[in-house]
Amino acid sequence: MTALLQSCNATKLLSGKIVADDLVVLKRDFETRNGKNIYFKKYIVVHNDILQYPICVYRFNENEYSALWMRCTHQGTELQVFGDKLQCPAHASEFDNRGAVQNGPADIKLRTFPVIIEKDQIKISLKAV
Repeated sequence: MTALLQSCNATKLLSGKIVADDLVVLKRDFETRNGKNIYFKKYIVVHNDILQYPICVYRFNENEYSALWMRCTHQGTELQVFGDKLQCPAHASEFDNRGAVQNGPADIKLRTFPVIIEKDQIKISLKAV
């Protein structure tokens, strides 16, 4: 139970703002501070009431991110995030942090979204969601 609670606290669920065709979050949403030290989360989960499923955004470095729609390509179940992988609670399909299938029954990669970094913002293009 303690591990479950710790994993819930480590996950940051954010409300993203939609501007034009983009879901916008701030780069600082990945930051955690311990005194003067700044650490970065591996990922954040972003939702917006307009979207049917949340989007998991992985941070690889200051200028490289991936944005994955958290909808299993097998039967459409919402995925759960476990570190560098996303897992389907219905049939245990697994995907890596770039959306590639690691374990079936899913056989199609996750939908990804183009990510643009502008100053302190991360813009996730939602065209044709």
